[in-house]
Amino acid sequence: MDSGAGESSAADDYESLMSTTDAELLKSAWRNEKAALEILKFNEDLVHRSRQQIQLMEEMVDESSQNGVDPLTVSLYQMDLDRTMFLLRSYLRIRLQKIEKYVFHVLKTPEIWARLSKQEQKFANRCGEDLKHHLEQSVLSKLPDQYQSHLRQSGASEDDDMVPEPQLDGYVVCRSKKYLGAFQLDDGGEEPVNIEADDLYALPYKSIKPLVESGQIDLV
Repeated sequence: MDSGAGESSAADDYESLMSTTDAELLKSAWRNEKAALEILKFNEDLVHRSRQQIQLMEEMVDESSQNGVDPLTVSLYQMDLDRTMFLLRSYLRIRLQKIEKYVFHVLKTPEIWARLSKQEQKFANRCGEDLKHHLEQSVLSKLPDQYQSHLRQSGASEDDDMVPEPQLDGYVVCRSKKYLGAFQLDDGGEEPVNIEADDLYALPYKSIKPLVESGQIDLV
């Protein structure tokens, strides 16, 4: 009897969790990060809650298996667990790939640096140091002094013209969560775009960036 009550309580906890799950929020964060042309702000609270949910779901799967719960029910719990783990791992992996690709730009841009988690900042520092060391040892040390910078093409360069940066003028596919009405894409005098809820649009990322950051628009 106690075993049945414990099983029922665990199932109730799981159902309560799934009714308030952050799975959709995590999926949205993953899609936005995957489609954005730059690294977005790290969603620390969502990641923390998702990790807690994963831990609870793992416990639920183990308890259900041990208590003889119907295998089909256990497999459904496992599918929810696998989905959440995939989304979280992919979200974090995409961010690390962007850091690697634009590491020197990330390191020298305070606005972007502030978007990273503490662990990502440590990763960026280590990645930047390793890449700089590799470039110096394999190529730069063999060039004349004026060409030994890993940031500039030559000593005459005024800007860091060797640092790759995200091209924010590219187009992305997006969907608005609500009716936004006429939206001016830029200052070029073009006609405003009338943005309807749930419609798909292909728009310049740079123009809709504030809407993505404020959560009014999701990238697809």
